[in-house]
Amino acid sequence: MMIERTFIKKNMNKIELEDYLDKKLERAGFCGIDIIKTPLVTRIVLHVAKPGLAIGKSGATIKELTEKIASDYNIDNPQIEIQEIKNANLNARILAKKMASMIERGYAWRSVSYRMIKDIMDSGAQGVELVVKGKLSGKGGRKRKQRVAIGYLKKRGHQSKYVDKFKAAAYPKAGAIGITLAIVHPDVIFPDKIDVNEVIAAVKNVAIEAKEQEEAKAEKAKEASEKKDEETKTEKKTEHKKETAKDNVKKEENVETKEKSVKKKEEHKEGIVDKIKDAVDDIEEKVEDVAKDIKKKIHSEHKAKNASEKKEDKKEEKK
Repeated sequence: MMIERTFIKKNMNKIELEDYLDKKLERAGFCGIDIIKTPLVTRIVLHVAKPGLAIGKSGATIKELTEKIASDYNIDNPQIEIQEIKNANLNARILAKKMASMIERGYAWRSVSYRMIKDIMDSGAQGVELVVKGKLSGKGGRKRKQRVAIGYLKKRGHQSKYVDKFKAAAYPKAGAIGITLAIVHPDVIFPDKIDVNEVIAAVKNVAIEAKEQEEAKAEKAKEASEKKDEETKTEKKTEHKKETAKDNVKKEENVETKEKSVKKKEEHKEGIVDKIKDAVDDIEEKVEDVAKDIKKKIHSEHKAKNASEKKEDKKEEKK
C-alpha cells in the first residue's frame, strides 16, 4: 500500500504541475510535459507551440517557473527545457483550447469549427472528428449536440490509442459549450489498413536482399580465403627456396670440408712420402759410406797382403 501511495502521490503532483503550467503558458500554446530524472538533475521538457513566449525576456519566465517548481512541487534541482511542436495544426490540445478561447471572445462556433477542420485536413491529417455540444443556439435556446467528421477515424478498441484526443470547454454569456476534438496524424499506420500483399512483397524483398548480402559475404569470404591460400603458397615457396638455399649452402660447406680433408690427407701423404724419401736418401748415403769404408778396408788389406808377399819374396831371394 505504501508503494501505491507513493506512485499516486507522484502522479497527482504531475497533474497539479501540468495544470499550473497550462494556466501559466496558455499564450505559448502549452501541450504537455515530460519529466526525466537523472542522478544530478530532474529534466522537465515543456512542449509548446511558441517557444519565445515560454522562454520570456532574457529567460525570465523559465527562471520563475524553475523557482516555483522547486519550491511548490517538491522536485529536486529542476532543469527546464523548451521543445517546439513541429505542426500546431495537428495538435488536438492546442486547437481545442484555441477554439474555446475564440468562442468565448464572440466568434460563431460553426465558422470556427469548419475553418479549423479545413486547416487540419490541409496539414495532412488522415481524419478529424469535432463534437460540439451545449448552448449552441444562443440565449433562450435548448442545448444540443453537433458533430463534424472527415476522413478515417478509430473510436473503439486498442487502435483508438493512435488517435490524438482532447476535451475543452468554453464559457460564453449564453452558456457552457463542450468541445471534443480527435485527430489522426498523417504518420499513423493502423494494423487493419496494412495491405497483406505489400507486406508479403516487402518480406520477400527483405529476404532477397538478405540472401544477396549473404552471397556477397560468402564471395568476399571466398576471395579472402583464396588470397590467404595464395599468400600461404607464396610463403611456402619462399620458405622452400630458403630451405633449398640453406641446403645448397650446407652442401657447399660439406664439399669444402671434404676438399679440405682430402687436401689434408694428400698433404699428409706427401709429408709421409717426403719423409720416406728422406729416410731412403739417408740409407743410401749410409750404404754408400759403408761401401766406401769396405772398399778402403779391402784396398788397405790388399796393399798389406801385397807388401807382405813382396817381403817374403825378398827374403827368399836373399836366401
